[in-house]
Amino acid sequence: MTHQLINVPTNGQGLYEFTRSVQQFVHGRGDGLLTLFVRHTSCSLLIQENHDPEVRVDMREFFHRLVPPTTDPSMSYLTHTYEGPDDMPAHIKAALLPVSLSIPVISGRAMLGTWQGVYLFEHRDRPHDRQVVAQLLTES
Repeated sequence: MTHQLINVPTNGQGLYEFTRSVQQFVHGRGDGLLTLFVRHTSCSLLIQENHDPEVRVDMREFFHRLVPPTTDPSMSYLTHTYEGPDDMPAHIKAALLPVSLSIPVISGRAMLGTWQGVYLFEHRDRPHDRQVVAQLLTES
């Protein structure tokens, strides 16, 4: 078993691809199962299309409409508001979306599909330095 921390800097809400870092981590390590886990409560991990950037825009807009900031009248019931209007909605989005992923690794390559990329989905407005734990369990 081997592991690494992957840092993913963000500049506000949106999807940040880090597929290259994932492939570099597993390169040459044989067969196994890769687990990715984000160490934060206001962002998520996704496997999503990495060809058309409009997909990332549409995902961000959909989740913004699904869980708007606390300044939106529909969110007036929320009580955790002292860290900004994006904070509690970010926690809700992280509860709806995965914070860990499992990806098979064969011959030292993460077995992603042709148009699949690995993303950190930042749910906060301000920049953050996010950490993703990558752990590869290989056959003994």
